Amino acid sequence: MQRIDTSLPSASIARKLRPVAAPASLRRNVKSTLHLAMRMLLLALFSLSVVVPSAAQLPYPNHPIRIIVPYTPGTGIDILARLIGQKLSDELRVAIVVDNRPGASGNIGTEAVSKAAADGYTLLATASTLVTNVALQKSVPYDPIKGFTPIGPTAIGNLALVVNPSVPAKTVKELVALAKAKPGELNYASPGSGTPHHLAAELFKLHFGVNMTHVPYKGSAGAVTDLLGGQVQVMFLPVHVALPHVQSGKLRMLTAGGSHRSSVAPDVPSLADEGVTDIDVDIWYAMLGPPGLSKEQVTLLNTHINGILNDAAVRDTLMKQGLNPLPGSPQDLSRMIATDLERWNAVVRAAKIQAD
Repeated sequence: MQRIDTSLPSASIARKLRPVAAPASLRRNVKSTLHLAMRMLLLALFSLSVVVPSAAQLPYPNHPIRIIVPYTPGTGIDILARLIGQKLSDELRVAIVVDNRPGASGNIGTEAVSKAAADGYTLLATASTLVTNVALQKSVPYDPIKGFTPIGPTAIGNLALVVNPSVPAKTVKELVALAKAKPGELNYASPGSGTPHHLAAELFKLHFGVNMTHVPYKGSAGAVTDLLGGQVQVMFLPVHVALPHVQSGKLRMLTAGGSHRSSVAPDVPSLADEGVTDIDVDIWYAMLGPPGLSKEQVTLLNTHINGILNDAAVRDTLMKQGLNPLPGSPQDLSRMIATDLERWNAVVRAAKIQAD
């Protein structure tokens, strides 16, 4: 133990108690060791950032995708969305959740997608009502062109022009001649004002310049019942709905499909076969995303969906539901939306149609 001479001044005592400095070589070794440790720590942190990227850096998709269907379960678009969703889930190896959000003629679910984040995890499975709603309603909470990113068309649902057997017409030309000979005497049914069935009949009337009286019902059941009973004589119906009644002899099918024949009733002429090439009454189905979806995500989804629609088993399943698979590009869908918007706006204005 160091002995302290208390007789020395305090400054001298402080100098005696000053720590002895470490040798220079030792200081250099400690500094070098600390520097090396810091470098190793930084390298480890960098390696960790490469191995465990942030969620934004993970490849798309890396968590469940939600497909919003703006209609009730069991409808054509719901069946289509669930079939595509199941196959897409298998291929992308993520869960696909079909979320039915009916209401306001499909506007509730449609609006939800238009306001969703553009991250590819919320999609819209919809039909041509996306456009007809805009034509029919004074205001809708979305823009059918600017409010979405088109991914691609998915299917076509053919409408058939059918008559009660009491109507002597066996072709479109004969029906037109009969309607012109008896203006306003032929009644046509629909499930309600503004439905695709109603719009198809009004487009038919405008094209041929005939006068048939519209009888709207609250749903298809009552309309079909009265059509079978002869209380109304004419109706546009989905082909697969009309076909059993045609096969039993209770209805006569004059056409099936617009520009192409229906796969469900290939022996029945389309409107185009009857010389009507400038009107199309079919219902299209499609997949869209929110506005701003990345090109890479659109390409990925479109490629997989087109592959699913070209699968033989999928095509067979859809055709049994009266749906013709329609693989296509985002540009195809954009053209369909723009064309239909112009066409149905003109029909609604000319016929002064209002939705129920």
